[in-house]
Amino acid sequence: MPSTHVSRMSRTLVLLVAIPAVLYLALCAALYVFQRALIYYPQPLTVHTVATLTLPVDDAKVRVSIRKHEGPKALIYFGGNAEDVSHSLAQFSDAFPDHALYLLHYRGYGGSSGSPSEEAIARDAMALFDKVYTEHPQVAVIGRSLGSGVAVRLASVRPVTKLVLVTPYNSLEELAERQFPWFPVKWLLKDKFESWRYAGHIQVPTRLIAAGQDDVIPGDSTQRLLGHFPPGVASLQVIAGAGHNSISDSPQYLKSLADGL
Repeated sequence: MPSTHVSRMSRTLVLLVAIPAVLYLALCAALYVFQRALIYYPQPLTVHTVATLTLPVDDAKVRVSIRKHEGPKALIYFGGNAEDVSHSLAQFSDAFPDHALYLLHYRGYGGSSGSPSEEAIARDAMALFDKVYTEHPQVAVIGRSLGSGVAVRLASVRPVTKLVLVTPYNSLEELAERQFPWFPVKWLLKDKFESWRYAGHIQVPTRLIAAGQDDVIPGDSTQRLLGHFPPGVASLQVIAGAGHNSISDSPQYLKSLADGL
Protein backbone atom coordinates (compact mmCIF):
# COMPACT_ATOMS: atom_id res chain seq x y z
CA MET A 1 0.00 0.00 0.00
CA PRO A 2 1.45 3.38 -0.99
CA SER A 3 2.62 5.53 1.87
CA THR A 4 0.49 8.47 0.76
CA HIS A 5 -2.63 6.31 1.03
CA VAL A 6 -1.66 5.15 4.51
CA SER A 7 -1.04 8.75 5.52
CA ARG A 8 -4.48 9.79 4.31
CA MET A 9 -6.11 6.92 6.20
CA SER A 10 -4.27 7.92 9.36
CA ARG A 11 -5.40 11.52 9.03
CA THR A 12 -8.97 10.35 8.45
CA LEU A 13 -8.89 8.16 11.58
CA VAL A 14 -7.47 11.02 13.63
CA LEU A 15 -10.26 13.30 12.41
CA LEU A 16 -12.90 10.65 13.15
CA VAL A 17 -11.68 10.51 16.74
CA ALA A 18 -10.78 14.16 17.23
CA ILE A 19 -13.97 15.77 15.93
CA PRO A 20 -16.38 13.90 18.26
CA ALA A 21 -13.96 14.47 21.15
CA VAL A 22 -13.83 18.21 20.48
CA LEU A 23 -17.61 18.37 20.16
CA TYR A 24 -18.04 16.44 23.43
CA LEU A 25 -15.63 18.75 25.26
CA ALA A 26 -17.45 21.76 23.81
CA LEU A 27 -20.75 20.41 25.09
CA CYS A 28 -19.21 19.81 28.52
CA ALA A 29 -17.92 23.37 28.55
CA ALA A 30 -21.33 24.74 27.53
CA LEU A 31 -23.04 22.68 30.23
CA TYR A 32 -20.60 24.01 32.82
CA VAL A 33 -20.94 27.65 31.75
CA PHE A 34 -24.72 27.72 31.31
CA GLN A 35 -25.74 25.20 33.99
CA ARG A 36 -27.44 27.74 36.26
CA ALA A 37 -29.69 28.77 33.37
CA LEU A 38 -30.88 25.15 33.38
CA ILE A 39 -31.50 25.14 37.14
CA TYR A 40 -33.00 28.54 37.92
CA TYR A 41 -35.89 30.18 36.07
CA PRO A 42 -36.35 33.57 37.77
CA GLN A 43 -39.94 34.78 37.96
CA PRO A 44 -41.11 38.38 38.45
CA LEU A 45 -43.29 39.44 41.35
CA THR A 46 -46.79 39.30 39.88
CA VAL A 47 -48.99 39.74 42.97
CA HIS A 48 -48.31 43.36 43.79
CA THR A 49 -50.96 43.61 46.51
CA VAL A 50 -48.88 41.62 49.02
CA ALA A 51 -46.66 43.24 51.62
CA THR A 52 -42.92 42.78 51.21
CA LEU A 53 -39.74 43.44 53.10
CA THR A 54 -36.25 43.87 51.70
CA LEU A 55 -33.47 41.94 53.39
CA PRO A 56 -29.88 43.10 52.76
CA VAL A 57 -27.49 40.14 52.55
CA ASP A 58 -23.89 40.66 51.50
CA ASP A 59 -24.04 42.60 48.25
CA ALA A 60 -27.68 41.77 47.47
CA LYS A 61 -31.12 42.97 48.50
CA VAL A 62 -33.50 40.05 48.81
CA ARG A 63 -37.25 40.55 48.68
CA VAL A 64 -39.60 38.60 50.96
CA SER A 65 -43.38 38.47 50.60
CA ILE A 66 -44.86 38.65 54.09
CA ARG A 67 -48.01 38.52 56.17
CA LYS A 68 -47.38 40.01 59.60
CA HIS A 69 -48.94 38.42 62.65
CA GLU A 70 -48.33 38.94 66.33
CA GLY A 71 -47.47 35.85 68.33
CA PRO A 72 -44.78 33.22 68.71
CA LYS A 73 -45.35 31.30 65.46
CA ALA A 74 -43.87 32.03 62.05
CA LEU A 75 -43.61 30.13 58.78
CA ILE A 76 -40.80 30.51 56.22
CA TYR A 77 -41.40 29.19 52.71
CA PHE A 78 -38.88 28.37 49.97
CA GLY A 79 -40.40 27.72 46.56
CA GLY A 80 -39.52 25.88 43.38
CA ASN A 81 -37.06 26.92 40.70
CA ALA A 82 -39.72 28.55 38.51
CA GLU A 83 -42.10 29.81 41.19
CA ASP A 84 -43.34 33.26 42.09
CA VAL A 85 -43.88 32.58 45.80
CA SER A 86 -46.16 35.60 46.19
CA HIS A 87 -48.93 33.47 44.65
CA SER A 88 -48.93 31.26 47.75
CA LEU A 89 -49.34 34.05 50.28
CA ALA A 90 -53.15 34.25 50.17
CA GLN A 91 -53.46 30.47 50.32
CA PHE A 92 -51.09 30.22 53.27
CA SER A 93 -52.76 33.14 55.03
CA ASP A 94 -56.04 31.21 55.09
CA ALA A 95 -54.41 27.91 56.00
CA PHE A 96 -52.13 29.23 58.76
CA PRO A 97 -53.96 32.12 60.44
CA ASP A 98 -51.85 31.91 63.61
CA HIS A 99 -48.50 32.20 61.79
CA ALA A 100 -46.57 35.18 60.54
CA LEU A 101 -45.59 34.34 56.95
CA TYR A 102 -42.30 34.92 55.14
CA LEU A 103 -41.92 33.75 51.53
CA LEU A 104 -38.43 34.23 50.10
CA HIS A 105 -37.85 35.39 46.52
CA TYR A 106 -34.49 33.94 45.49
CA ARG A 107 -31.87 36.26 44.05
CA GLY A 108 -32.99 37.35 40.60
CA TYR A 109 -36.62 36.46 41.43
CA GLY A 110 -39.46 38.81 42.32
CA GLY A 111 -37.37 41.96 42.52
CA SER A 112 -34.50 40.46 44.52
CA SER A 113 -31.13 41.61 43.23
CA GLY A 114 -28.17 39.40 42.40
CA SER A 115 -27.95 36.00 40.74
CA PRO A 116 -29.11 32.71 42.28
CA SER A 117 -26.70 30.01 43.42
CA GLU A 118 -26.85 27.35 46.10
CA GLU A 119 -24.47 29.14 48.44
CA ALA A 120 -26.08 32.56 47.96
CA ILE A 121 -29.56 31.17 48.63
CA ALA A 122 -28.28 29.34 51.72
CA ARG A 123 -26.90 32.61 53.11
CA ASP A 124 -30.15 34.41 52.34
CA ALA A 125 -32.17 31.67 54.03
CA MET A 126 -30.09 31.88 57.20
CA ALA A 127 -30.30 35.68 57.24
CA LEU A 128 -34.08 35.51 56.88
CA PHE A 129 -34.39 32.93 59.64
CA ASP A 130 -32.24 34.97 61.99
CA LYS A 131 -34.42 38.04 61.42
CA VAL A 132 -37.67 36.14 61.88
CA TYR A 133 -36.39 34.32 64.97
CA THR A 134 -35.83 37.59 66.83
CA GLU A 135 -39.60 38.18 66.75
CA HIS A 136 -41.01 34.65 66.63
CA PRO A 137 -39.42 31.88 68.72
CA GLN A 138 -41.32 29.11 66.91
CA VAL A 139 -40.30 29.06 63.25
CA ALA A 140 -41.58 26.31 60.96
CA VAL A 141 -40.05 25.88 57.51
CA ILE A 142 -41.59 24.60 54.27
CA GLY A 143 -39.54 23.93 51.15
CA ARG A 144 -40.98 22.87 47.82
CA SER A 145 -39.06 21.17 45.00
CA LEU A 146 -35.78 23.10 44.67
CA GLY A 147 -36.69 24.82 47.94
CA SER A 148 -36.74 21.50 49.78
CA GLY A 149 -32.96 21.48 49.49
CA VAL A 150 -32.81 25.02 50.84
CA ALA A 151 -35.11 24.14 53.73
CA VAL A 152 -33.34 20.98 54.88
CA ARG A 153 -29.97 22.70 54.82
CA LEU A 154 -31.34 25.59 56.87
CA ALA A 155 -32.94 23.22 59.38
CA SER A 156 -29.61 21.48 59.90
CA VAL A 157 -28.00 24.68 61.24
CA ARG A 158 -30.88 26.69 62.73
CA PRO A 159 -33.43 25.87 65.50
CA VAL A 160 -36.53 25.41 63.36
CA THR A 161 -39.49 23.88 65.18
CA LYS A 162 -40.89 21.79 62.31
CA LEU A 163 -39.89 21.00 58.74
CA VAL A 164 -42.06 20.15 55.73
CA LEU A 165 -40.49 19.14 52.41
CA VAL A 166 -42.75 19.07 49.34
CA THR A 167 -41.68 16.96 46.34
CA PRO A 168 -38.17 16.63 47.82
CA TYR A 169 -35.14 14.99 46.22
CA ASN A 170 -32.06 13.23 47.57
CA SER A 171 -29.71 15.54 45.65
CA LEU A 172 -29.80 17.73 42.57
CA GLU A 173 -26.61 16.04 41.40
CA GLU A 174 -28.43 12.72 41.31
CA LEU A 175 -31.25 14.19 39.23
CA ALA A 176 -28.80 15.84 36.84
CA GLU A 177 -26.96 12.55 36.33
CA ARG A 178 -30.25 10.96 35.24
CA GLN A 179 -30.97 13.79 32.84
CA PHE A 180 -27.44 14.01 31.39
CA PRO A 181 -26.09 10.44 31.67
CA TRP A 182 -23.34 10.97 29.09
CA PHE A 183 -21.68 13.86 30.90
CA PRO A 184 -19.41 13.90 34.00
CA VAL A 185 -22.02 15.75 36.05
CA LYS A 186 -20.19 15.08 39.30
CA TRP A 187 -17.28 17.24 38.10
CA LEU A 188 -19.30 19.86 36.22
CA LEU A 189 -22.12 20.70 38.62
CA LYS A 190 -21.62 23.74 40.86
CA ASP A 191 -24.91 23.64 42.82
CA LYS A 192 -25.45 20.07 43.99
CA PHE A 193 -28.13 20.60 46.67
CA GLU A 194 -27.16 17.45 48.56
CA SER A 195 -30.19 17.20 50.83
CA TRP A 196 -29.09 13.78 52.07
CA ARG A 197 -25.96 15.36 53.53
CA TYR A 198 -28.02 17.59 55.86
CA ALA A 199 -30.90 15.22 56.65
CA GLY A 200 -28.87 13.27 59.20
CA HIS A 201 -28.49 16.42 61.31
CA ILE A 202 -32.24 17.10 61.57
CA GLN A 203 -33.81 16.43 64.98
CA VAL A 204 -37.19 18.18 64.63
CA PRO A 205 -40.41 16.57 63.33
CA THR A 206 -40.22 16.42 59.53
CA ARG A 207 -42.87 15.60 56.95
CA LEU A 208 -41.98 14.67 53.37
CA ILE A 209 -44.86 15.14 50.92
CA ALA A 210 -44.48 13.47 47.53
CA ALA A 211 -46.64 13.61 44.40
CA GLY A 212 -47.89 10.21 43.31
CA GLN A 213 -47.47 11.11 39.62
CA ASP A 214 -44.30 13.18 39.89
CA ASP A 215 -42.56 13.33 36.50
CA VAL A 216 -39.65 15.44 37.78
CA ILE A 217 -38.57 13.90 41.10
CA PRO A 218 -38.49 10.08 40.99
CA GLY A 219 -40.10 8.39 43.97
CA ASP A 220 -36.92 6.47 44.74
CA SER A 221 -35.03 9.77 45.15
CA THR A 222 -37.50 10.86 47.83
CA GLN A 223 -37.28 7.45 49.46
CA ARG A 224 -33.49 7.64 49.62
CA LEU A 225 -33.71 11.06 51.25
CA LEU A 226 -36.15 9.69 53.83
CA GLY A 227 -33.62 7.01 54.72
CA HIS A 228 -31.00 9.61 55.66
CA PHE A 229 -33.03 11.15 58.48
CA PRO A 230 -32.46 9.83 62.01
CA PRO A 231 -34.95 7.12 63.04
CA GLY A 232 -38.34 8.47 64.02
CA VAL A 233 -37.68 12.02 62.82
CA ALA A 234 -39.26 12.00 59.36
CA SER A 235 -42.39 10.56 57.79
CA LEU A 236 -43.53 10.35 54.18
CA GLN A 237 -46.96 11.09 52.71
CA VAL A 238 -47.77 10.51 49.05
CA ILE A 239 -50.63 12.46 47.49
CA ALA A 240 -52.03 10.04 44.94
CA GLY A 241 -52.72 11.37 41.46
CA ALA A 242 -50.84 14.62 42.04
CA GLY A 243 -48.11 15.81 39.67
CA HIS A 244 -44.93 17.67 40.49
CA ASN A 245 -46.31 21.06 39.43
CA SER A 246 -49.96 20.40 40.26
CA ILE A 247 -49.58 19.05 43.80
CA SER A 248 -50.65 22.39 45.29
CA ASP A 249 -53.98 22.07 43.39
CA SER A 250 -54.83 18.90 45.30
CA PRO A 251 -57.49 19.26 48.03
CA GLN A 252 -55.09 17.32 50.29
CA TYR A 253 -52.20 19.73 49.87
CA LEU A 254 -52.92 22.36 52.51
CA LYS A 255 -54.17 19.74 54.94
CA SER A 256 -50.94 17.82 54.49
CA LEU A 257 -48.91 20.98 55.15
CA ALA A 258 -50.97 21.75 58.23
CA ASP A 259 -50.60 18.21 59.55
CA GLY A 260 -46.84 18.58 59.17
CA LEU A 261 -46.89 21.76 61.25
